[in-house]
Amino acid sequence: MRNLKSVLLAVVASLVVAGVAYASTVALTAEQVSKSGTIATYTSVALANTYTVANDGRTMLHFKKSGAGDCVITVVTPGTIQGMAVADLTVTVPATTGDKFVGPFPMSLFNDANGLLQFTASDTAGLTVAVLRL
Repeated sequence: MRNLKSVLLAVVASLVVAGVAYASTVALTAEQVSKSGTIATYTSVALANTYTVANDGRTMLHFKKSGAGDCVITVVTPGTIQGMAVADLTVTVPATTGDKFVGPFPMSLFNDANGLLQFTASDTAGLTVAVLRL
């Protein structure tokens, strides 16, 4: 068992040194929009990550893209309608000057068993997201 653990640690270390990205889940927190104004906080989005945020049905995502390629955002839809799967929501954020608001997201379609909304991105060069609660 120790040999297997050593081998796995060596493989992970070599991937990190080689600059290979591996997937992880990143939890984001929504900011409440107020009548007096809200200054949104933007987070850089990384390739191969799955992003999660608590969703109460009033959650919006604001994506900005300054990189050269378009980006497809995939918002997971674990909900079903009459037992049938619902296709994931995909939204394209245009290259260079991309600026898209996405949402709100009905809880019955977009929340997983933990009440979280999940999304991924296809091209993250120059991509940021702000999570807002209306």
